[in-house]
Amino acid sequence: MADRAIHIAIDGRELVGQPTGVGRYLTSILRVWSDAPGPHRYTIIAPAPRPDALADLGSAFEWMTEPSASPGTFWEQWRLSRAIHRLRPDVLFAPGYTAPLRLPCPSVPLIHDVSFFAHPEWFSAREGARRRWVTRAAAARAASILTVSDFSASEIVRWMDIPASRIRLARPGPPSVTAPAHAPAREPMVLYAGTLLNRRRIPTLIEAFANTSASCPDARLVLVGSNRTRPTIDPTALAASAGVGNRVEWRHYVPDAELEALYWSASVFAFLSDYEGFSMTPLEALAHGVPPVMLDTPVAREIYGPAARLVGTDPLEIGRALADLLTSDAARRTVVDAGRPLLDPAAWTRTADVIRHALEDAAR
Repeated sequence: MADRAIHIAIDGRELVGQPTGVGRYLTSILRVWSDAPGPHRYTIIAPAPRPDALADLGSAFEWMTEPSASPGTFWEQWRLSRAIHRLRPDVLFAPGYTAPLRLPCPSVPLIHDVSFFAHPEWFSAREGARRRWVTRAAAARAASILTVSDFSASEIVRWMDIPASRIRLARPGPPSVTAPAHAPAREPMVLYAGTLLNRRRIPTLIEAFANTSASCPDARLVLVGSNRTRPTIDPTALAASAGVGNRVEWRHYVPDAELEALYWSASVFAFLSDYEGFSMTPLEALAHGVPPVMLDTPVAREIYGPAARLVGTDPLEIGRALADLLTSDAARRTVVDAGRPLLDPAAWTRTADVIRHALEDAAR
């Protein structure tokens, strides 16, 4: 199949608006395919016009807009499905967990994690049921399934009864980072970047940060991410209650250039998640020379190991880890140096090849 050109359709809804993890992942894959064009052609189907950041994709890439102000399940199952029936591609790549159930071609979804199966208490009854039903149905119809870690693969087998032989690993690679000509001095700043979710223990992080006050009186905590906690957590109110309201800042979203500046200024990155498929933002932190503090979970051990300060859930222990990394250059260097093998620039090429081979096999 690799010798024959195929037509690959791509669900591109995560590329528009304010792209987060899935959008950044897909952008990196498209860049690899664009930089090393092969025989295939690609049609990206999205609910909005192509963003300027992707205007330089090569001639093998076509952008098809199926307009929608709310590109959720209805858009996927109706508008995207209808577009693919008109287009008649050889295969669909669905990078955001699910795919239309009515398709004229094979599909290959990328299931990043199955938190909605493993921890239904983190979702409303309606949202959890919708995610479980659509993901299970899409996986059952898929030619093969992609995921991002051995941990996620084992969870897919456990919770969805999918044979391991149907799953392929497509691990994320590091971001492409260019150090600024005049890098700012590191500030006594703890940075968190990512959607605010209950499983990411924002209250624990704020309490732990408050525990650093005695040894790091000038430190501040910056949270970047939209708030999708349920029940809702107010980080500003929590910081005020902990006595650090003037040292904690929460930004719902920042442009890429501003996030870059925060990474280059931070001294520590904190990501206290109970459950993830991979956790890309700690890798972004390492690429900017920032050591991450993470909960000691199976996926954190698998992906990061010594390239993160792994901690339990006790705010005192977490506070000590934050303080150590805020005040010790040697401690920061130890963690960052351990992360250098994770920053292999060829990683995205290998991942893009895994996905391309899966799509070629599906189109057979």
